[in-house]
Amino acid sequence: MSEVKIHEEKITEISKTGYQYLKENKISEAIDCFTKILMMDENNNYALVGMGDATRKTGAIREAVKYYQRCLTHHSGNNYALFGLADCYKAMNQYQKAIGIWEQYLNYDDKNITVLTRIADAYRKVRNFESSKSKYIRVLEMEETNPYAIIGLGHLHYDFKDYKEALFYWEKMIVSDYDSVDIRVLTSIGNCHRKLKTFEQGIPFFDAALKREGSNFYALFGIADCYRGINEFEKSIYYFNRILEQDPRNKMILTRTGDAYRNLDDHEKAKEFYERALNIEFDTYAVMGLALLSKMQGKYEEAAHSFKRLIQQDNKNFRLYIELADCYIKTGDKNKAVETLEEFQKLGIKNAKISEMLAEL
Repeated sequence: MSEVKIHEEKITEISKTGYQYLKENKISEAIDCFTKILMMDENNNYALVGMGDATRKTGAIREAVKYYQRCLTHHSGNNYALFGLADCYKAMNQYQKAIGIWEQYLNYDDKNITVLTRIADAYRKVRNFESSKSKYIRVLEMEETNPYAIIGLGHLHYDFKDYKEALFYWEKMIVSDYDSVDIRVLTSIGNCHRKLKTFEQGIPFFDAALKREGSNFYALFGIADCYRGINEFEKSIYYFNRILEQDPRNKMILTRTGDAYRNLDDHEKAKEFYERALNIEFDTYAVMGLALLSKMQGKYEEAAHSFKRLIQQDNKNFRLYIELADCYIKTGDKNKAVETLEEFQKLGIKNAKISEMLAEL
């Protein structure tokens, strides 16, 4: 046997060992194997891809990029290097670069479903609706029940606020019962119903998710928000409190709980939750909640003062102008109410509620 043949067989053997170590997640041992090969053959494609895979597994993404690029310099059509490099760019949120590499990969293997779904996902991340949809559809033409493409199409339509179409795709994932589907699909369907304001239809999906994972934030928040949407505030408080048991300093949940108590006319409890939120840091919605409480209690001047301060910080929030104008109406100062609403209109923003209120005045 020639020396060259012995040399090649030795490299092949070390390479197999290195990839076996990679499978077993023994990264340092794998790196040792690939380093040995590179000392014998500095541009060996198996070793360069192996080093890329190993360093990527350690989180050294930029280092991995160098190995994949070095491999492609000497072996331009190496699919594994292309795949690894694209995944690195994706991990660094450089989606356009990842798309370019994956499209290059398709020149060698244009029916690779994994690559097509990854390109579709990347196009979705850069908000290229048409390119993303066409890649997902291409996957479904090859494999009509592919879950990644179906779920991806749901996310794509959801991202572009087409909630009915998102529902159409996500509901395809429910074959017989809720137990057969990923919990994220359940919460996604629930969220579509929240956005469409079909709150009652969303509740069973969040409920099914909570039966599987009782502390799931998205399910707890979703079901609480659905109950809020149908004015069942006691139930929404129950679920908001379950979130607060895990995360007592969640400002958004504290203010939502305050809102629910305010809607139940429990002023003391509402005030307690708004103040808990403000004790963490300034929060527009907590201040607004306290102002609305003052207004409900007939403290119109106090409420007006808060609304004016909030307008200084958020001058495009039409609701603040409506609430401030209403405070002036309650105190009999119609002129100031008109001035407040006209002040909003001077911003050049059209708003039907502002216009209606002005017309009434």
